[in-house]
Amino acid sequence: MATATNLLETLGNLERDSFLSLLSNLIGESIHVQNNPPELIPQEDRVVKHVLNSLLPFSTTTGGGPLILNHVTYFPGRGNLIVEYPGTVPGKILSFVGCHMDVVTADPKDWDFDPFTLSIDGDKLRGRGTTDCLGHVALVTELMRKLGETKPDLKSTVVAVFIANEESGVVTGVGIDALVQHGLLNKLKEGPMFWIDSSDKQPCIGNAGMVAWKLHVIGKTFHSGITDKAINPLELAMDAIKEIQLRFYRDFPPHPQEQVYGFPIPSTMKPTQWSYPGGGINQIPGECTISGDFRLTPFYDVKDAMKKLQEYVDDINDNIQKLESRGPVSKYVLPDENLKGRLTLTFDEVLPGLACDLNSRGFHVLCKATEEVVGHVKPFSITGSLPLIRELQDEGFDVQSCGYGLMETYHAKNEYCLFTDMSQGYEVLGRIITQLED
Repeated sequence: MATATNLLETLGNLERDSFLSLLSNLIGESIHVQNNPPELIPQEDRVVKHVLNSLLPFSTTTGGGPLILNHVTYFPGRGNLIVEYPGTVPGKILSFVGCHMDVVTADPKDWDFDPFTLSIDGDKLRGRGTTDCLGHVALVTELMRKLGETKPDLKSTVVAVFIANEESGVVTGVGIDALVQHGLLNKLKEGPMFWIDSSDKQPCIGNAGMVAWKLHVIGKTFHSGITDKAINPLELAMDAIKEIQLRFYRDFPPHPQEQVYGFPIPSTMKPTQWSYPGGGINQIPGECTISGDFRLTPFYDVKDAMKKLQEYVDDINDNIQKLESRGPVSKYVLPDENLKGRLTLTFDEVLPGLACDLNSRGFHVLCKATEEVVGHVKPFSITGSLPLIRELQDEGFDVQSCGYGLMETYHAKNEYCLFTDMSQGYEVLGRIITQLED
């Protein structure tokens, strides 16, 4: 078996020319893998093609090497790719998952450079997907290529899973959810799984759940100079949201585990959008809709929070005459007309939060490898939300999360990553493999 020193020497460093050549091809496809349905449906197989071009020469498909390649497609043009480097010990396995081949949209008019062509500015590698997540696709491809080329004698089977359809939950049954449903990843439960789609070279050990909500408010239209004949839905929405927020923060206060995991802020509930049908400045509208989300640290259940929000709204509707209002004639009940304002709550996207297992071997291996390569280790949590990971944990996978892009450029214009960060990421992944040989 390969010793730790020999294995690290075999894997070497990230080969700049090979990495940049592959990344250039991937970023060149980014215009075709923007994910914003129904207008933009990514064609992830355009990325798969380049990954296969790198790996096929070292695969069982061509007879040139040990890599086992499985291109799995559930929708035309929208493939996933499972790459396996076989080890010698049955059941001893680790996996690198989460490198997704779709990207968020980019408008070239808003960028200082072409988002769909890789450009290099010193250490900066610029273009849509360099940080999220085509840079990671290229990184893990290079690692698997090196394994296939050098054929080290490993106890552990190393698996990489490149996935479709991470950036949108509108369409399902395309990416990793379908792979899990069809049992293609079951054997990965036998070892640690590293989700490679985070940032800043440190373990990301927690993220928040997210639920998007809409509150539709019905009032009564009337002339703004005759306010006592109207029910102002704008004021009702503001007063209702204040009451809902007060109850939310009472029921979901800061949790003691948030400090353990390093969450910078607790759970939050807030409006982010407002709409109404329109009308004159002297007209109180008859309805409006206020939308937003709540972010829930993973120590609370999003379904419980959804149930609570509905209870808040039901109670406000049942006791709307008690809701605090504004001024002597701002009111939400017109007894003479038997009219009351009314709230209707609906939910849209729902994502559960994740707290990684801090006692798992995968976590300790990731921390040690990070400290050895980066020079320090400082696990962090965010109240942003990452799709898919909690579902994997619930299915029995030991999921840890890390990544080598830059948080400040995620989903941003002028996206870039650093070659030195990706190089360190290559070393970290190599040391993870090495440590898990013991």
